[in-house]
Parts: sequence; structure tokens; C-alpha cells
Amino acid sequence: MTQFQHIRLELAREPGHPAGDPDEGYDIVAPLDDQGRLDGDALRAEPARGHVRRFSGNETVGAGSLSHGPGGRWVLDMDGSDAEDAVGFRFADERFVAGEYVSLSLPSGEQHTYVVARVVDV
Repeated sequence: MTQFQHIRLELAREPGHPAGDPDEGYDIVAPLDDQGRLDGDALRAEPARGHVRRFSGNETVGAGSLSHGPGGRWVLDMDGSDAEDAVGFRFADERFVAGEYVSLSLPSGEQHTYVVARVVDV
């Protein structure tokens, strides 16, 4: 059974952040199936429930929506903010459970890896 969840992604270890950075990341509200995978059909049925917030420290850098497009592409669409949109790298294959790692690609070509810090029901 699919249920909408609040997913907290925190920046994982990378050059410039050898210990990662829990103050940089995304809060995402998305439908997950029983395996912890994103459910595109559930999001299309209730698109207004898919939300994204980009944070830095205690501040919201940008907010927008989550969309599921052609070819299984998942986009974090930062509506009219200074934050760049991001595309999930192989999000359709990833499991969003605490401790797993996922990657996002920015329009500039940069890619960053995030740890799933927590997943809770909404």
C-alpha cells in the first residue's frame, strides 16, 4: 500500500564536506510503496501532495513541487525561487529508507549525494 511520507535528505560526504552536512538538504513529501520506492501513479493521482523544500541551516532556500515525468524522471521543481531545480538520479530504482543514499543532479551538471536521514508518515 502506498502512503505519502516526509523524507529528509541530508548532504552526504563529498569533497568540501568530508563529514557530510546535516544542515544542507531537502525535505520531500512523496508517496512511497511498501518497499520504500517512489510511486509515480500515486503522485499523479494526488499531485498537489508532492512537496519539496530546499534548506540550508535553519532557513528555507527554496520550495516547490515533486513531479514524475517521462521515462520515470523525478524532478524537484523549485517554483520561482533562487534554488535550482534538481533531477533525481535513478530515483525510480532507489529505496527511500533511513540510511540509504540517493543522488540529485542540478542543471549545471553538478551531482550531489544525500543520505536519507529519516522517513515519517504525513
